Amino acid sequence: MESSETLIGAAQDAKKRCEALKDRIEGLRTQSSSSPTSNWKTTLLRLVHSELSFLNRFLISASLNNNRQSSLSVNVGHLESVVHILELPSISGISRVCMSIPLVSSQEKLRPNAASCLKSIYVDIMCCLEGSPVWFIVSDRNPKYISWEWSSGNKGLRNRVEEVLEAARSSETLRPSSVIFFFSKGLEDVVYEKLQHEFGAADLRLTFPCFDCSFCEESEDDWINVLLRSYEEACVLKLEIKDQSKYQNLTSTTGCIIRQTLRDLPLPEENIQGTPTLGESLCSLISGLKCCLLDVELNLLKTMCNGHSLQLVNFDTTALIAIVSGISNGGMNKLLATSESKLRSQFKSNYEFVIAQVNSEIQNPIHKELSASTSGKGGIICESVHSEFQELVSMCGGPNEKIRANYILKHLRMVPDCPSSRLASLPTTRKLALKNKVVFGTGDYWHAPTLSANMAFVRAVSQTGMSLFTIQHRPRALIGD
Repeated sequence: MESSETLIGAAQDAKKRCEALKDRIEGLRTQSSSSPTSNWKTTLLRLVHSELSFLNRFLISASLNNNRQSSLSVNVGHLESVVHILELPSISGISRVCMSIPLVSSQEKLRPNAASCLKSIYVDIMCCLEGSPVWFIVSDRNPKYISWEWSSGNKGLRNRVEEVLEAARSSETLRPSSVIFFFSKGLEDVVYEKLQHEFGAADLRLTFPCFDCSFCEESEDDWINVLLRSYEEACVLKLEIKDQSKYQNLTSTTGCIIRQTLRDLPLPEENIQGTPTLGESLCSLISGLKCCLLDVELNLLKTMCNGHSLQLVNFDTTALIAIVSGISNGGMNKLLATSESKLRSQFKSNYEFVIAQVNSEIQNPIHKELSASTSGKGGIICESVHSEFQELVSMCGGPNEKIRANYILKHLRMVPDCPSSRLASLPTTRKLALKNKVVFGTGDYWHAPTLSANMAFVRAVSQTGMSLFTIQHRPRALIGD
């Protein structure tokens, strides 16, 4: 039994850690994937505030000598571990944090009263890790209290793992490619070996920092208190989720189609000279895509079989339009020199939209922005995007925009429309249009972020709880350049 003074000291220390954690949560980056951060940040902050309320009640009770507790149980360590993971640069597309996910097993889906058979699985983080959808299950328990088999008051880690894997496999739209167990204080050898032998768990080598360092200001003496949390003993294990769906398995026919598609496309030119029509910034952007293109065909089947992602970027139609638009290629001054009446006559109700894009381009050139996201990666487009882009440029593009369109298509790899099972399983609605599910789903199939300005679709997907790997860009319009 711990003394009252020890418990009060522990509670005060936990309060400082909660205050420092609030600052860290607020500082979590807003991702380029544009998935709404407000929901999961709000969830984390609510949990921290709940923990602070509990600690304040505990300290008030202790100050009145009414506290008869023999121990103090706090959750701040668990929340610190969750935030520790979220701070990784390889994490993107965060959709849910610290939530119970209602799921129905495959047998229950066949029952007419399936709604009454729902069960929930608690998942700490649903996100993308290096482009692949994953679930994180986080434990901050002392390893000596993590038992493998069921015991009194503890159903055991084995049962927990079995439930999570069943839930992951049975989910359609939320299905991860893997489940990652993060034990912040490590695991005992016997439990570690059981996870390996019975479930095929593999060590996941991530660039986790060994320490977390937060700062808490002491108002009385103006000292800065450093709160140090060690993760040196952390154990991170990955369990693969095998997807047997028709979308994720390449048949021999599909493989031949893809390989033939790759062969038919011309390879990038080795030396590109900027011309007045193309422009240096466009040539620079496209030349940065050459690095990985030649490896796509050689690594295709290996990549799909082993589940490893190539360094690819999936371009949607909005991205291609932004790249070839006259606004992005030096046409801003010409537009600004044109009278407002003439521009309104040309663009009609889109006048304000076009002028806003001109001002945006002057402040932040989009080719430079896109180069940062695509340099050193292979560019792919699906058949639907290829057709839609050509049709739009044919109808609305000027002669220079058409030249640029032909130029960029020669330096991208076209792959068949092949949406991942996750995206294909989403219901088709006004906000979740079939066309967009095909485009983003093809990127998801290839474990490639989709470069897009279509944030309405990304938000709609996020609202389903699905983690989606995307890169947002600012829109640009064809201006008849």
